[in-house]
Amino acid sequence: MEKRFKVWTYKEGELPLVHEGPLNNIYSTEGQFIDEMESGASQFSAQHPEQAHVFFLPFSVARLRRFVFKPEPSLPQERLNLFVTDYIRVISSRYPFWNRSAGADHFMVSCHDWVRFPGPNISIGRPELFKNFIRVLCNANTSEGFLPERDVSLPEVKLPFGQLTLPKHGVPPSERSILAFFAGRVHGRIRKVLMKHWKDKDVEVQVYDYLPKSQSYAEKMGQSKFCLCPSGWEVASPRVVESIFAGCIPVIISTSYLLPFSDVLDWSQFSVTIPVQKIPMIKDLLKSISVSEYTKMHRRLKQVQRHFTVNRPSKRFDLIRMVLHSVWLRRLNVGLIS
Repeated sequence: MEKRFKVWTYKEGELPLVHEGPLNNIYSTEGQFIDEMESGASQFSAQHPEQAHVFFLPFSVARLRRFVFKPEPSLPQERLNLFVTDYIRVISSRYPFWNRSAGADHFMVSCHDWVRFPGPNISIGRPELFKNFIRVLCNANTSEGFLPERDVSLPEVKLPFGQLTLPKHGVPPSERSILAFFAGRVHGRIRKVLMKHWKDKDVEVQVYDYLPKSQSYAEKMGQSKFCLCPSGWEVASPRVVESIFAGCIPVIISTSYLLPFSDVLDWSQFSVTIPVQKIPMIKDLLKSISVSEYTKMHRRLKQVQRHFTVNRPSKRFDLIRMVLHSVWLRRLNVGLIS
């Protein structure tokens, strides 16, 4: 891939809706990817569209939400569909590439998870137009139409302002005194179940809706062996990547979520998945993991940190390269790349 793969980023569209996105906070991976491809510094950037194997549509759903919908949140979601449909109409009338593949070698990137206008909903209005389109989404929810064989799961990373990656922190495995930890808002069915069974119930499984001001969220993660990552309103959560950088084994409590980079990463080697119906058994399930197996998982967790690191320009095996590799694999499904 590194020697051959080329991406053409369409030049059509105007700021602030196209060609830039949020570089920090919860939707940062959307903006960082757009900015990387727009910079022209990527070795994967095609100099001419005829050289490209895939074609990137650099609009930002987060910017659409901010500048188009925020003044009038009651606007129907067809307005969002209309914008994307119009953008595709423009590029398909100027270039032959969309029409020759029916969009199968085109992709978008979105990390926006607003419940009424998430990335997946873009394709609902015109399913015949988007049936081949590759969607790179943080909200990789198979129950909402995310297709693993076509779409790409994008990590959700809450980047601090002015920083490109999360700090690596936490004490060694042998010094972690908390078995499992979670603190977060109670939204969504799964988190309500978690709170019902574990909030204020156990000193080893520490579950909070609001962490006391005297305690540090980052320090708690760094002192915990396992970090509970339950889905909220949407399946994705920045807590998964936060856990990875804190050296805290992620415990995925979700349904219908395709974890990022599952094509090449075996998440069972560095995370734990617990079905929603087994939430009452969390303590027993985690305690059944032997010290030797936990130590192995922790070591593997440290090894995969580089895959969730944002570099600018991107570097081998980092988050942006992993996303491009995932797109490359879906492009191979369309047909042979010459």
